[in-house]
Amino acid sequence: MTALTEALADPRSSVRLQAVMAAGATPQAEDLDVLVARCVVEPDLFVRDTLTWALTRHPADAVVARVTRELTRPEAQARSQALHTLSKIRDRSTWPVVRPLLGDPDEGVLRTAWRTAVGLVPDDERDGLARTLAVQLGVGDRERRLSLSRALVALGEDTVASVLASAADRGSAAVREHVAETERLLQDPDAASALALERARREVALGRTRSAKG
Repeated sequence: MTALTEALADPRSSVRLQAVMAAGATPQAEDLDVLVARCVVEPDLFVRDTLTWALTRHPADAVVARVTRELTRPEAQARSQALHTLSKIRDRSTWPVVRPLLGDPDEGVLRTAWRTAVGLVPDDERDGLARTLAVQLGVGDRERRLSLSRALVALGEDTVASVLASAADRGSAAVREHVAETERLLQDPDAASALALERARREVALGRTRSAKG
């Protein structure tokens, strides 16, 4: 067991964080597999984010070769963390292995895949990605919907405007509402917090109404 492996097994998140920061400050090739393996099981979000930072301190080609293998693992956290790391490296050659994750059954992986895909998609596939994402309009809770809206907005108005219009024309009331929220973000990217608060208030109100009826 290496010193890094031992430190990463410590129950204290502060100790694990310091170990990862040290590994990133002085990257060693032999630490690469240890860092990737820890991504699968690390429970602390801040430590996981620092793991990604430490990985990006290694040569990009070595990290990409190692991390892309994680995209097919059964553990959702392994797939999500690998996507997050690839989004930071921004190597567009990874697009073919990222694209299948747009259909991942895990909610967290799916949302990370949306965000990652927007940064890696080739220019000639941006329209197709917008249509793929638009299928998810109107689905899920406010956090999922806001994540999707942000991904669509990141593709740019020129890419998504017609896709959103088509979805609004053919979709349900929930889809039309989600389209309106996304269009609002297109015009005012700072509206995300207001949209989240507004939707939370609506859901609370609906919850109270249902409780009263039930």
